[in-house]
Amino acid sequence: MSASAFFCPLDHEGVLAVHGVDATKFLQGQLTCNLNYLDASTSSLGARCNVKGRMLSSFRIVPLADGFALAMARELIEAQLADLKKYAVFSKVQLLDESSAWVRFGLYGGDAALRALGLDLPADDGRVARQGDVLAVRLRDGRSELWAPTGEADSLRRQLATQLAEGSRNDWLLAQVRAGVAQVFGATRELFIPQMLNLQSLGGVSFKKGCYTGQEIVARMQYLGRLKRRLYRLQLADGALPEPGVELFSPIHGSSVGEVALAAHSETGIELLAVLQDNAAEDGRLHLGNPDGPALQRLELPYTIDGDRDIQR
Repeated sequence: MSASAFFCPLDHEGVLAVHGVDATKFLQGQLTCNLNYLDASTSSLGARCNVKGRMLSSFRIVPLADGFALAMARELIEAQLADLKKYAVFSKVQLLDESSAWVRFGLYGGDAALRALGLDLPADDGRVARQGDVLAVRLRDGRSELWAPTGEADSLRRQLATQLAEGSRNDWLLAQVRAGVAQVFGATRELFIPQMLNLQSLGGVSFKKGCYTGQEIVARMQYLGRLKRRLYRLQLADGALPEPGVELFSPIHGSSVGEVALAAHSETGIELLAVLQDNAAEDGRLHLGNPDGPALQRLELPYTIDGDRDIQR
């Protein structure tokens, strides 16, 4: 599946755009990432939280000429727009659902195909290359994204197909699971704080920026070490693909010990990312859906959690 180079449309996600002279100032008070770190050649993961520090959305944010574009699960766009507009009445910004204005492709092992399009993408995670109205974004573990105006969709698809096989959404999600990058979906909205998805270790949380909604809770969890749940990578042999939000169980607790964040079929079964209580993950006896459900085994994540490093962002 994701072991071979491929491309696929990212039509399960939409794009929320914020335009205007106050775009940076407005979003800086709303998001976990530090927009002062971004420029035309740099993007970031990030999240928007409620006052309790629970994520309303997670996204990839990319600077535009007059603002920013946030790519997130498509089902989150409408609610996020309505909510943000409540806070934007005194800011010179325009908030739009631009999902139909952009076409986005996910690429795995696609650097040569991007170079053929005039996009020489730097190796560092989050870096951006641009060619006219088209841009590419470097992700982790061999992945990248290609963004373009919708009118260029057919042409780009034909050009990509000359160098890459067209994969499925599952191929892309499997590569995302293996990179250890979860995201918020409609079913998991307001369920996780950013550190539960390891977002602070993926560059999506800044502890040096000013206040934003939920910042007090997020910072307290980081500095006081009270977080007892975080993201783990797991596998099971077979069965139906679990949806985000499905609970996990362990015999050391009488109730659920976590929830699925993202899952995909693999060559040998199913791989998934789930938020788990640390003691249940360490015990290792994990079951999907109910205490007698299919057994899960832990896999390694491709990065480490380093609190001292993370608070320097």
